[in-house]
Amino acid sequence: MLRLSRSSISDESAWKAAGVELPRFDYEQVAKNTVVKPEWVHFGAGNIFRGLVANAHQKLLDSGKAVTGIIAAETFDFEMIDKVYKPYDNLTLLVLMNARGDFQKKVVSSIVEGIAADKNREADYSRLTEVFENPSLQMASFTITEKGYSLTSPNGQYLGIVEKDIEKGPEEPIHVMSIVASLVYRRYLKGQYPMTFVSMDNCSHNGDKLKNGVVTVAKEWTKKGLVEEGFVAYLEDESKIAFPLSMIDKITPRPSETVQAALLEQGIGDMDIVITSKNTYTAPFVNAEISEYLIIEDKFTNGRPPLEKAGIIFTDRDTVNKVETMKVTTCLNPLHTALAVSGCLLGYTLIADEMKDDILRRFVEIIGYTEGLPVVVDPGILSPKQFLDEVIQERFANPFIPDTPQRIATDTSQKVGIRFGETIKSYIRRDDLDPADLTAIPLAIAVWCRYLLGVDDEGKPFALSSDPLLDTLQGHLYGVSLGGTTSNVRAILQDEKLFGVPLYTIGLGDKIEGMFHEMLAGPGAVRGTLEKYLQ
Repeated sequence: MLRLSRSSISDESAWKAAGVELPRFDYEQVAKNTVVKPEWVHFGAGNIFRGLVANAHQKLLDSGKAVTGIIAAETFDFEMIDKVYKPYDNLTLLVLMNARGDFQKKVVSSIVEGIAADKNREADYSRLTEVFENPSLQMASFTITEKGYSLTSPNGQYLGIVEKDIEKGPEEPIHVMSIVASLVYRRYLKGQYPMTFVSMDNCSHNGDKLKNGVVTVAKEWTKKGLVEEGFVAYLEDESKIAFPLSMIDKITPRPSETVQAALLEQGIGDMDIVITSKNTYTAPFVNAEISEYLIIEDKFTNGRPPLEKAGIIFTDRDTVNKVETMKVTTCLNPLHTALAVSGCLLGYTLIADEMKDDILRRFVEIIGYTEGLPVVVDPGILSPKQFLDEVIQERFANPFIPDTPQRIATDTSQKVGIRFGETIKSYIRRDDLDPADLTAIPLAIAVWCRYLLGVDDEGKPFALSSDPLLDTLQGHLYGVSLGGTTSNVRAILQDEKLFGVPLYTIGLGDKIEGMFHEMLAGPGAVRGTLEKYLQ
């Protein structure tokens, strides 16, 4: 039985016999180079980093276009380092899966150090500080989720952890933004060396969020006299410190037991799925779809790896924005939300299974092709039509990607304004288009309202996914039940903050109300309403 370790992969014939591609670079030399001349630190040691970013860098190492590895630093869940990095010598078994069920297996070895960014682990933290003080460091990248950049609660007040960080200064940071500010402060003191901070998280204007987090902490420390005033000026000097935007897209779900079992059958063991005490689902292997996109604003102050030779696209800021807009408002995210809320109502637990349902497939095809593409923002470097084709025909339909409608339905109230509202706005702006002519997009909004009842299409209650406005939204629908003919759904639909557009003024509010009430008729009414409007 094969076990993932550096000594084990030296037995190349055994791993190749198991169909696993191995790294082709001199790891020992790369590790030595990284110790002396570190160039890249990545914060957020999770699956998308290992499955996309680290794999891209390995392509450079394999082809001799890079000579140092990545240092992975974890600021939140230190068990990631303890349970899936160190026991496996920082190696990852990447399993890419297409819709036909073919597995491509590869050992990713480009991560040469795994560090817990915890002040209580002196050796780890000392090494991280040493890296930031080294002039050779080119960039720090991040996949820490959108919440990682937030310093405040919904009421605008600093989080308790951030208040403590501000009070104690750069010597005892805990929040990831404070840790980064503390480390770059050491770089400032050492020589004000340039470097670039690249957020690779799936959120709009990610680089701006990262900059705001780090600079805000630095300014608070300056007010208290805990750091020099020149530190903030250093962070805001774009010739020294850059925060480019990026757009990342790759479905990298939780590790699958099916994949684990398949690996075991192929003679690869010790692939246990780990659930950490902070509820992170991880494993020595990463299962992911083959499709991937990483578009980065080409704004680096101290050099960068030539990642364009590994499939990463570098472009200008405006184009990054356009790619993100294309994906988020037209070609992927609106379709995902429609499948999420309708899937929960119709009893689905896998997006891929929904794509076998003719009416749901028709639902997303109309949202994407018929109603979205006429107003899509074309970034010029990717074809929206081809992107959409891939989403519908390959990515959503892939039965080996265990992505669930329940996961995607999380926080829908925070998404509908962007995912549906932006297309509606485009129809309003165009003289040749009328938003009142839309069908699938208002139907998706109606389905979401019906979803908020927490009663499926058979009339059975189900648990709604978390959403910060859930209590308020359900409050508007209090007392509504199947068979009813009236409701206060108007209170939701007329909230312009949710949708970004006045639905009633533009002729959609009454239409959505009607669709919603049709779906209340009784068991089976959701499917019946979908069929009525989509066939």
